[in-house]
Amino acid sequence: MKIERIIQNKKQFLDLLLLADEQEDMIDKYLPQGDLFALYDGDLKSVCVVVPVDGETCELKNIATYPEYQGKGYGRALVGFIFDFYKNDYKSMLVGTGETPAILSFYERCGFVRFHRVKNFFTDHYDHPMFEGDIQLVDMIYLKKDLTVPRSRVSASAKFSRSAPGR
Repeated sequence: MKIERIIQNKKQFLDLLLLADEQEDMIDKYLPQGDLFALYDGDLKSVCVVVPVDGETCELKNIATYPEYQGKGYGRALVGFIFDFYKNDYKSMLVGTGETPAILSFYERCGFVRFHRVKNFFTDHYDHPMFEGDIQLVDMIYLKKDLTVPRSRVSASAKFSRSAPGR
């Protein structure tokens, strides 16, 4: 397994990014200034985008794994990797998601804790109703991870390539 930071041609990963954020113009708002990471285990399995919020905080804006590889630890490995990658640059990492039990549970298992809620985020910012399974997304639930606290259970054993020209 290896994780690469993608510098060029980030839009080539749009099909995977759209699994986590189905409106392309929303992705276009954060992808250019974000750091995109791709996890490969033979072939591409998962991607994520992290953006700076301020001098002390960054935000995981998108993380997606192809459906056939979900539940196999790729998303968790990617989260562990970005915790290690950003721990010397930021004090905390945020992630926002809909109120979906399985997704909230994933982030909590990765070490995030619930932080605050943005009422009507999905209904106010998306041009169509958003669903995760049969649950309509209305509020954005923000979770926070303190990057200054050592991790215990999330593994970051993936090899990292500093850049991936042409990818």
